[in-house]
Amino acid sequence: MKIDIMTLFPETVDAVLHESILGRAAKKGIVDIRCVQIRDYTENKQNQVDDYPYGGGWGCVMMAQPLKSCLDAVIAAAPEGLRRRVIYMSPQGQPYTQETAKRLSWDYDHLVLVCGHYEGVDERFIEECVDEEISLGDFVLTGGEIAAMAVADSVCRLVPGVLSDEACYTGESHWDGLLEYPQYTRPEVWEGRAVPEVLLQGDHARVEKWRRRQQFERTRDKRPDMFEKLDLTDKDDLKLLEEVKRERGRIKLTEPVTCRPAAEDDLPAMLQIAGEASAWLRKQKVDQWQDGYPAERHFRFDLERGELFAVCHGGEVAGFFALSTREEASYAGITDGKWTADIPYAVLHRCALAAKYRGTGLADRLMQLVEQQARACGLRCVRTDTHKKNKPMQRLLRENGYRYRGNIRVTVGEGHDPARQAYEKLLKERK
Repeated sequence: MKIDIMTLFPETVDAVLHESILGRAAKKGIVDIRCVQIRDYTENKQNQVDDYPYGGGWGCVMMAQPLKSCLDAVIAAAPEGLRRRVIYMSPQGQPYTQETAKRLSWDYDHLVLVCGHYEGVDERFIEECVDEEISLGDFVLTGGEIAAMAVADSVCRLVPGVLSDEACYTGESHWDGLLEYPQYTRPEVWEGRAVPEVLLQGDHARVEKWRRRQQFERTRDKRPDMFEKLDLTDKDDLKLLEEVKRERGRIKLTEPVTCRPAAEDDLPAMLQIAGEASAWLRKQKVDQWQDGYPAERHFRFDLERGELFAVCHGGEVAGFFALSTREEASYAGITDGKWTADIPYAVLHRCALAAKYRGTGLADRLMQLVEQQARACGLRCVRTDTHKKNKPMQRLLRENGYRYRGNIRVTVGEGHDPARQAYEKLLKERK
């Protein structure tokens, strides 16, 4: 890649573009960046490059002749057969983007960047010699040098060999319409802020998924205009994007989560939550909570015995659980394993959250409330069961310290699967 920058300040521009990565690439001959003094091509003794504008106005305008003579010299000095593009750095040009950088890097071998100054350049030079006008944004600079340096840098780093690996730029902000994921280095904890745990576990697949997710979330937060324009085709990306959108639409737990014994007035909300859970299980083909179970009579049974609890957030019932201190007959017939010990235990029967609270962290809070209630009853063991295909519940139990103990069979309606997986958690003594 050959880049010639036509400027009135070649020393300043040259000093910046021949340092660091671009400087090393230039020494290796991968890129050739040269700054050309426009003033050297004037045709008057004063080396004058500008004059007053016709029609009056503020400032001076750069004359067409020095610019054209400078451009002719630049083209004459370049090797023949190069794919060339003459670009004028102008606040009236098209906004510069990463896609523009890709196009210039891949489609051309020789870029000539023209830096205006003062009040701009004679329009006839633009009409006669310029292929394209580029702007860094909707603002005005004193000259085009800063813009030219930005274009040169962004184009050259895409040239093979300038960076150590293609991944050095394909994973960066704007490459595929997304912002880059956050980066961290040592120390692991700084000013009380820790590096995300996923980056410390050595699971490369999880790291890549986390980083991709962060790109979606950062773009949505910082550049919603870019986020709305995303046009993805990769199935994994589309799935991850839907997860991000779904989770962003979920309720935030901005108020305390409380637990209290359920009341008669809570039953309509609990029945609605149970209906949502039943529908979800049916959709996932999990043979659990079907054919109208749990019904109002089941909730009233728990309510009358003081075993039904409402989990509340923001003044509404967000979930429920039933916790019994009575022994469960079906648990005595455990197979393919055994309970840890023959000790008194609490049984977690029915529990569910309203659909809008899924993925908010409320499920973990519910499990903590179950433990608190068991402790309040003087018990140090909680047992429960779930269907073998109810993977979310199994995961929730494992993540909250429950261990799989074996299989049991429960009473269900005709034509339904009675097999359940049994789980248990021994609660530690509090000091």
